[in-house]
Amino acid sequence: MAVDFDKIYEGAIPEGKNPVKLFREVYHGAITAVSYAEILLNRAIKEYGPDHPVGYPDTAYYLPVIRCFSGEEVTKLGDLPPILNRKRAQIKSELTFENARLAGEATWYAAEIIEALRYLKYKPEEPLAPEPWTGFIGDPVVRRYGIKMVDWTIPGEAIILGRARDSKALAKMVQELMGMGFMLFICDEAVEQLLEENVKLGIDYIAYPLGNFTQIVHAANYALRAGMMFGNVPPGARDEQRDYQRRRIRAFVLYLGERDMVKTAAAFGAIFTGFPVITDQPLDEDETIPDWFFSVQDYDKMIQIAMEVRGIKLTKIKLDLPINFGPAFEGESIRKHDMYVEMGGTRSPAFELVRSVPEDQITDGKIELIGPDITDVPEGSVLPLGIIVDIYGRKMQEDFEGVLERRIHDFINYGEGLWHTGQRAINWLRVSKEAVAKGFRFKHYGDILIAKMKEEFPAIVDRVQVTIITDEEVVKKEMAQALEKYKQRDDRMRGLTDEAVDTFYSCVLCQSFAPNHVCIITPERLGLCGAVTWLDAKASHEINPAGPNQPIPKEGEIDPIKGIWKSVNDYLYIASNRNLEQVCLYTLMENPMTSCGCFEAIMAVIPECNGIMITTRDHPGMTPSGMTFSTLAGMIGGGVQTPGFMGIGRRYIVSKKFIAADGGIARIVWMPKSLKEYLREDFIQRSIEEGLGEDFIDKIADETIGTTVEEILPFLEEKGHPALTMDPLM
Repeated sequence: MAVDFDKIYEGAIPEGKNPVKLFREVYHGAITAVSYAEILLNRAIKEYGPDHPVGYPDTAYYLPVIRCFSGEEVTKLGDLPPILNRKRAQIKSELTFENARLAGEATWYAAEIIEALRYLKYKPEEPLAPEPWTGFIGDPVVRRYGIKMVDWTIPGEAIILGRARDSKALAKMVQELMGMGFMLFICDEAVEQLLEENVKLGIDYIAYPLGNFTQIVHAANYALRAGMMFGNVPPGARDEQRDYQRRRIRAFVLYLGERDMVKTAAAFGAIFTGFPVITDQPLDEDETIPDWFFSVQDYDKMIQIAMEVRGIKLTKIKLDLPINFGPAFEGESIRKHDMYVEMGGTRSPAFELVRSVPEDQITDGKIELIGPDITDVPEGSVLPLGIIVDIYGRKMQEDFEGVLERRIHDFINYGEGLWHTGQRAINWLRVSKEAVAKGFRFKHYGDILIAKMKEEFPAIVDRVQVTIITDEEVVKKEMAQALEKYKQRDDRMRGLTDEAVDTFYSCVLCQSFAPNHVCIITPERLGLCGAVTWLDAKASHEINPAGPNQPIPKEGEIDPIKGIWKSVNDYLYIASNRNLEQVCLYTLMENPMTSCGCFEAIMAVIPECNGIMITTRDHPGMTPSGMTFSTLAGMIGGGVQTPGFMGIGRRYIVSKKFIAADGGIARIVWMPKSLKEYLREDFIQRSIEEGLGEDFIDKIADETIGTTVEEILPFLEEKGHPALTMDPLM
């Protein structure tokens, strides 16, 4: 359906109030940007030649702004002059709102070209943007936060440009945005101001210090790639992309400090794309466009007004903590020299457990600490730790315990200066010196878990109490009971097979980004994000019957080998917006499950080896398919079926139903060493069950053997890999 953009901007300028002064500034800024790009481009062509390659590292989207808006695949310098000439012709001297927006788009093109030319000298060992500066942000990072963008954990994007008049006020504003979970893109002198105020910036904090001047375009090419990756917007669908950005990405620009005509022109590129611009400078009447380009001089009001203009409403519980709190801190690492205390891992006994308890065994809001607090031990200490979260709810069930328990990891990591990895009895936690200095104590773990369990699971959680244990004797005693509880859960899940149930579940959580994507979740196949098992989906449906996980009765068996059911196909057809008619759950080669972009790993056929390779989001290098993870992801994402290629969750690899129709794990000829180690124990067990022997994992090549077919095939032949003698896969 076509979008009427004239109607979207209609009425933005009050009758009789034409901001010609602002439009003139945009016009001159766009001309300056395009002329500068032209000078640099001509110089580059003269030095390198028109056939010299041009592009960014770690992306499958060429120059993303151009790829997105026009669909062109820019691969060499000679591709750029006609594009730049076309954009120059788009800059009109008639001072209207429409022409100002088009001039803004031309400025984005110019900035993309200027930045791409900088990368002609790029070498992986010599980054153009030393930490914490990011410069261009590669596809793996865009995909890393895909799920959080899908489920609105990240509520929007704030782009900060310029220099604030008060660095402390800027730091306060940024910390507020981080606490609410916003993704931040920061450019120009604002970065130096924040670093001076010791604000944590970088990829792990989803607060990207891009660089200076034209590097603000990296915020644009990030957002546009999200539209192509998760929104399934095809390259060149310019208006469809603009509509998607306006509706889904919910970005806004904070334009701080003295105005510059090129920055103002770039700001109108944001307005062209659907992002409003708020400045801290006073504006005359002929410089203001209500709801699109306007002034808010009070920093304490700027964020609230920006959110109102973008329609962002947050319903999160306000936590009374001495530290900042929000998803922005989830990726924070705490190195040993920054640590005040650590618990678990291989250092000390530790566990975490969620229990459903009767009404008479819980006191809502109670937090009990058994053992020493953080301030009772010296800096650098190692403590045992037990975290028990007791929950009562009229609709709470024992099956829900594991679902809630896995969220402990997320909730604790949202705390600035808190670090958590693992789960159950292999958890490992650290608290930073800075967090302790600000007043963090063990009771605050309880505050976080009580608030977030109630906020995230209101349908089943009525009361929560938390017990924190740091006394080693008590930890060991309670841990024994926890281990027995884990065993009971695992035994129940192991007993669940696809044959043993009469219902599968869907997951369409990612459809807001990939409209035609549908995950089919079975007991022996978890969601491709790796985060949703069959029990999770079942629990999720019971918690929220209208939610993203819907039951699919397993009826009308068509092919039990390939995994085809009429009921599944009927559901798929409707849920994929009538785009897909069939899915085969147990094969890679025929109508495989779709991929959205949030997958943990990707499988791809290697015909020369009669097998498949698997790579992961964490592996940045080349693979025997001739493509990196990011390139593969760009090819298969967006909700399409791609026979021979498929996104998966890592644990699916050790399932008995793993591409069972194609030969199962015996087909795996290559995977990264890190994935081998992650799966090793369970993989060896599966290999024994399949009659492949406990040494089969060592017959699979990895990057230490090679990353091309020519390098790995002799190894597979030497090891006698079974795939080489199996029936042809193709």
